[in-house]
Amino acid sequence: MAWFSLAKIALQAGGKIYANRQRAKVAMSDAQLLHAERQARGEESYQGKLLEARSTDLKDEFVLIILSAPIIILAWGVFSDNPDALNKVKIFFEHFQQLPTWFTSLWVLVCASIFGIKGTQVFRNGRNNKVDKK
Repeated sequence: MAWFSLAKIALQAGGKIYANRQRAKVAMSDAQLLHAERQARGEESYQGKLLEARSTDLKDEFVLIILSAPIIILAWGVFSDNPDALNKVKIFFEHFQQLPTWFTSLWVLVCASIFGIKGTQVFRNGRNNKVDKK
């Protein structure tokens, strides 16, 4: 008897999930229609292809790999049990730390724009956090 009540609950939950998905599809269709109407009146520009292109590109993953590379290099130097490797990693990070500020700032802005963050937000939020900590 308990199995029947569990099955009933599962069917109700499944029905609710299906109904919510259908409502989401209708809402997305309505939003697309409203956007198309605004485009026709010249109030908005077309953004559909831009959003489609961003969903299929791999640049976010590429930047994540690039940003993770120093951590991987550091881990390799520590766990390789090779003293020469660890010394080379130390030299790498010493040189990495000496990069000019303009280059580091440019790199942060590029990475932020790839992830959809405005560059001004990165520096403004960073400045506000430093002021609050003092």
